[in-house]
Amino acid sequence: MVGPARQREAVRFAQRTLGVSQRRACRALAVSRSTMRYRPKLGEFTRRLLARMLQLVAKYPRYGYKRICKLLRREGWRVNRKRVHRLWKREGLRVPRKARKRRRLGSSVNACHRRRATRRNEVWTLDFVWDVTEHGQRLKFLAVVDEFTRECHAILAGTSIRSTDVQDLLERLFREHGMPDHLRCDNGPELIAYELRRWLQRREVAPLYIEPGSPWENGYGESFIGRLRDELLDRELFTSLLEAQVVTEDWRIEYNHHRPHGALGEQTPAEFAASWGPAACATPPPPARPTKAQERTKRKGPTKPGPAPKVGVGTRGRQPARGLGAGGGGAG
Repeated sequence: MVGPARQREAVRFAQRTLGVSQRRACRALAVSRSTMRYRPKLGEFTRRLLARMLQLVAKYPRYGYKRICKLLRREGWRVNRKRVHRLWKREGLRVPRKARKRRRLGSSVNACHRRRATRRNEVWTLDFVWDVTEHGQRLKFLAVVDEFTRECHAILAGTSIRSTDVQDLLERLFREHGMPDHLRCDNGPELIAYELRRWLQRREVAPLYIEPGSPWENGYGESFIGRLRDELLDRELFTSLLEAQVVTEDWRIEYNHHRPHGALGEQTPAEFAASWGPAACATPPPPARPTKAQERTKRKGPTKPGPAPKVGVGTRGRQPARGLGAGGGGAG
């Protein structure tokens, strides 16, 4: 027994197992009774630090002590990792670890470890994740992430997502963030639709389809989906689609602007993207998609002009004089 904490544990163990008093257990173990009565006192700074740390743990229950320490430093706390770890253990905090299975890297030329993004807007990744509402309604989420900046551009939530919905989302993101060179995704029916591939070809955006049954080839997308499920979907019980859309958008903003990323030098994705300047669009933004009424008009062709209005005898081909009524034409 080295420290007072271990001595107190030994005395309590002797009391429980042998049924003796504290005085007799302390005498047998040569431990001062004042050690048992002593209660460590926290300083004012430590109390404020612990209170703020517990607030962050309640807000981010899936963050470990290392990431909590990084958040404290970003807020201006002058504290090292050992102190945070000591308070972490004192409060009995813990993040349960998940067992991970080892997977092969795959042999596809479009895998993320073979074609890595080296600049902003070079490769965007798309991936889906599913959830259900409180009433059993199925929810589907589509996440679009820049692989270089780790910035999440959008999370589309709906009961079903078709290829036209994917096209509409990408069209809006192209106008806001510029055109990417490639889109890395799996072989889902929403992403390999003929019309979507033709539309991407016209925009000069090349899709990078991974091998079927090899989700690890889209590592950046799978990693983001893992964070989304671990920090949001597994914690929230949605009552409706509207609530899911609002909550996921709030989490996306939190992820981009407040969550430090280890691969980005503890910067947030928004800070790292801002350090590379505004996104440059190699081609002009795509035109707005025509509405259904415009498409029907285009298929039918231009409408025939109606008959010319009667303006009176002897005035054929001429406009009526200003101020005259419908029957005010001149005599022949």
